[in-house]
Amino acid sequence: MSNPIYLGYNFIISPLQPATEILIAELGYAGFESFVETEEGVTAYIQKEEWSENILDDIYILNSDEFTITYDFKEIEQTNWNIEWEKNFNPIIVDDLVSVRAPFHEKPNTKYDLVIEPKMSFGTGHHETTHMMIQHILKNDFNGKSILDMGCGTGVLAILTEKVGATKIDAIDIDNWCYLNSLENVDRNNCENISVYEGDVTLLEGKKYDSIIANINRNILLADIASYAKCLNENGELFLSGFYEEDIPIIEKECHKQMLKLAETIQKGRWVSLKFIN
Repeated sequence: MSNPIYLGYNFIISPLQPATEILIAELGYAGFESFVETEEGVTAYIQKEEWSENILDDIYILNSDEFTITYDFKEIEQTNWNIEWEKNFNPIIVDDLVSVRAPFHEKPNTKYDLVIEPKMSFGTGHHETTHMMIQHILKNDFNGKSILDMGCGTGVLAILTEKVGATKIDAIDIDNWCYLNSLENVDRNNCENISVYEGDVTLLEGKKYDSIIANINRNILLADIASYAKCLNENGELFLSGFYEEDIPIIEKECHKQMLKLAETIQKGRWVSLKFIN
């Protein structure tokens, strides 16, 4: 099977924040898959077959008087992606405990060292939502538990749950490239307890987990929270991210319908991550 062709949009933004965060969120809803923040703005990638000439028509921030945003775009072969992200991907350390780095980076002195080659997948720890989910995993007890990482992207969160003691982990993503990338990263980190699947919430029928992690986006979460709730064991935990502070009431309302109570909140900029318990 031939590799998909991507279009790369290079956005130059002034002032950078909060415009960059808003633009990434809106582009994500429009179908863009991956983002690299730059000194001048952000580069966003979308598969050519998912692209249309009016792809940016509903990106409202482009018409905002508060920011100046210009852009250009070009075709990028899938095989060139490594060059693109190697230029921009720096290792990160979360709470002095977890490092997320590429294979070519020097190994740091942290308790948990995750080696991730993201290619076109979302989830290197750089984005606020992934960073906060890592913090949730560090703060909570995953030892000996069964875990679902829904919308796993690179598999980084699933990999970390195994490192902190989870014994049975399912990692699911609807995107074929994320599925393949997660398989690679699971193997790269010598994980033995992670099963990776390609698909959506329909794969959860009859499954049960102690903890569920879902770092996706608000609309998908709202549609799938009921399914997550059905899959939680007694005293289960649901960790959600991929949305803004102003989205908390609507997320909390949907969780309350499923008898889930808000137990923990982490915020980074305008992004939030919530823990619910049943």
